[in-house]
Amino acid sequence: MNNNEKLPNEMINYGQNFEKDLEKLSPFEIKNNLINYAKESCKNSSSMFLNAGRGNPNWIATIPRQALFLIGQFGIHDCIKNSNYKQKDIAPIPEKKGIADRFMHYLGDCMVSKFLRKAYAYCVTKGIAGDDLVYEWVSGVIGDQYPNPDRILINTEIILNWYLKQEMCANSKESTKYDLFATEGGTAAMCYLFNTLKANKLLGHGDHIALMTPIFTPYIEIPNLKEFGFKVTNIQASKLTKDGYHSWQYPDEELNKLKDPSIRVLCLVNPSNPPSYTLDERTHQRIAEIVKHHNPHLMIITDDVYGTFVPNFKSIITELPFNTACVYSFSKYFGCTGWRLAVIAVAQKNVFDASISQLQTGQRQELHRRYQSISTEPDKLKFIDRLVADSRLVALNHTAGLSTPQQIQMSLFALYALLDSENTYKNNMQSLIKKRLNAMWENTGFKLIDDSLRAGYYSEIDIMLWAERLYGDDFAKWLQKNYEPIDFVIRLAKETGIVLLNGSGFDGPLWSVRASLANLNEEDYRKIGQCIGKMLEEYATHWYPQS
Repeated sequence: MNNNEKLPNEMINYGQNFEKDLEKLSPFEIKNNLINYAKESCKNSSSMFLNAGRGNPNWIATIPRQALFLIGQFGIHDCIKNSNYKQKDIAPIPEKKGIADRFMHYLGDCMVSKFLRKAYAYCVTKGIAGDDLVYEWVSGVIGDQYPNPDRILINTEIILNWYLKQEMCANSKESTKYDLFATEGGTAAMCYLFNTLKANKLLGHGDHIALMTPIFTPYIEIPNLKEFGFKVTNIQASKLTKDGYHSWQYPDEELNKLKDPSIRVLCLVNPSNPPSYTLDERTHQRIAEIVKHHNPHLMIITDDVYGTFVPNFKSIITELPFNTACVYSFSKYFGCTGWRLAVIAVAQKNVFDASISQLQTGQRQELHRRYQSISTEPDKLKFIDRLVADSRLVALNHTAGLSTPQQIQMSLFALYALLDSENTYKNNMQSLIKKRLNAMWENTGFKLIDDSLRAGYYSEIDIMLWAERLYGDDFAKWLQKNYEPIDFVIRLAKETGIVLLNGSGFDGPLWSVRASLANLNEEDYRKIGQCIGKMLEEYATHWYPQS
């Protein structure tokens, strides 16, 4: 279709100068332009607007949510029942003594009540006192108290440790104990980590970090901010299969860059974003060997939000608990991006505390002054507690902490997974994603390689690879010469109403595109696959007369 009359002059024929400027933006900012183009296209054609740009899931986990509301209903009922206030709209705070028995008596026989009874029994069997647990639930949902402790509620931390051992460490039997900090989503966790690393002299302006790429765009952008100005080395997932397809794994020559002792921090997203592949065992072991023999003080930040979409997922924290801070978010797996639920896990014995203890005398004195208002022994303040304090500019440490209703919802999500002994929910989630992924790829005309390491929450498609395979090297060279890589997603939006993100914005292959498999239905992904394949064919059709 031709909408040139509605376009600014620089967009006529998708001008390369305009596209070069657009490529400077974050893909999440480019997305806004693409959405506008796609919606305009749908107004003037039979196209259906399909936004597979952002990974907001179109499902919700229902029972843990209903459990939260039921706890809240009981809490209000219990407070009112024990009220001696004359005003009908005021009641006392929950009474802890005997609250577990009152809660069990209150629960009925519906599915949600059965879940809460099982969750209660599970926790009590594992050593949590019944009144302590139910009081934390009820008081937390009602939200009558500041979070106490600030970092994370006591029983919530215990429950989340069980969950992380199961989901992030493949039920590992290793005995490492983790301290947790509940945060407002994974993005807040990222911000807190970078800020505290800087505040505590573990990372300074111009210091050297490494990124395992492709990677979630903020990890690329944050080091470039003036307040950080980090030197960045990319560890590129450039490994290919013997047939020349992307495996999205890391060759030794890339991993060996980590031997450089000047690299202070390694950041990775595992499974990756956007390729959506988890690290293979060889990569796990290779990184562990490099840390042990060449860079023992390397600090690792692993963002493992998509791990639950891979069978038997294992985080790098399992191999390297001393060196690693693990960020996990509940947002995608349980369909709760609006809740903002995440946690930072740090082993009780860790490189961050060890490195702080080795700072120069002047630096330690400066940090002593920074934290002396919140601790009589500020030098002994743990790194994870410094994260909490820094999240509130230290002075507001006494009001720190994720809201208690958020924390209880997080613990209920965790318990739902812990009680799912047959992995019914997990299998359903993984099956849902796989069906959507297959529906899209089967209709592109491209080949999808079977791989047990693929999460599939996103899919990164290297358009140039398929240009070469389907139409030859001459066509690929012509395409690169005459078009900017972003041209593909612009045309897709303007001519089909489909929004994908450019993979180059994630430091992926220049001509790659990212599709989210989370937020549309299976039939939609069939159409997206068809349009991707047809769009490449149209470029080739335009090339043939000139070849």
